[in-house]
Amino acid sequence: MIASDAPATDNPTVYIQHHLHAFQIGDGFWTLNLDTIIVGLLTMAFIAWLGYKVTRKLEPNVPGNLQNLLELIVEFVDTQINDTFVSRPSPLVGPIAFSIFTWIFLMNSMDFLPVDLAPKVVDYLFGVQYFKVVPTTDPYATFALALSVFVLTLGYNIKVKGLKNYLKNYLHHPFGKWLMPFNIFMTIVEELAKPLALALRLFGNMFAGELVFLLIALLPWWILWIPGSIWAIFHILVVTLQAFIFMVLTIMYLNMAHKDSHDDHH
Repeated sequence: MIASDAPATDNPTVYIQHHLHAFQIGDGFWTLNLDTIIVGLLTMAFIAWLGYKVTRKLEPNVPGNLQNLLELIVEFVDTQINDTFVSRPSPLVGPIAFSIFTWIFLMNSMDFLPVDLAPKVVDYLFGVQYFKVVPTTDPYATFALALSVFVLTLGYNIKVKGLKNYLKNYLHHPFGKWLMPFNIFMTIVEELAKPLALALRLFGNMFAGELVFLLIALLPWWILWIPGSIWAIFHILVVTLQAFIFMVLTIMYLNMAHKDSHDDHH
C-alpha cells in the first residue's frame, strides 16, 4: 500500500503487526478472515458489473475507452492461450484465464491504497480494529485460488483423457507398469507441487510488497513520498506480473491435458 500521511511511530513492530493482522471470526480450523472474503467478493462483483456495463452497450464501430480496454485484455488472454495450446482448447479456457487474470490483478491492486486508509475507515464506521485490504497477502486466499485451479485442471484432465487414461497415468508414469507404487507417489507429488507453487509465489511476492510499503510508511512525512513513489512504480510491475504468471501457469496446466492426450494417440 502507498503511504499517505502515515506518521512515524515509536513502536514500528506494533504498527506493522497491527496492519498485518486480519479481521477474523471463529476459532481454530473454522477461523475466517472476513477482510479477505469481503474484499475478494467486492472485487469480483466489480469485474462482473464492469463486464455487464460494457456488454449492454457494445459499439462495434466506435468503441469507448472501457470497451477498448476489455477487448485489449481479451485479445491478450487469447494470444496466450493460442500460443500455448497444441490443439483447439475448450471454450471455457478463455473465460477461466480472463477471470483469473483480472480478479488477481484487481485484488493485487488494492496494495496501492494508503496503508492507513482501510483500517481507519473500517474502524470509524464499524468499530473493527483490524482490516487487511489486500486479499493476496493472505495465504488462505492464494491457496484457495491455487486449489481451485487444481480442481479445474483435474476435471479438465479427466474430460480430455477419460477417467481410465487419467488413472493409467498415475499407475504407469514415469517408471512403467512394474513400479506402480513409485509411480503413484511421484505423480501425486508432482500434482500437489503445482498448486503449492502457485499459492506460495503469489502470496510471497504480494506479502513482501505489502511489508515494504509498511516500512516506508514509518519514515518521516517529508521524505517518505520519495521511496514510496519509487516502490509504487516498481510494484505496478509486480502486481501485473503476478496476475500474468498465475494465469499463464493455469493455461499451461490445462494445456498439459491436451498435450498428454495427443501424445497418447501416437
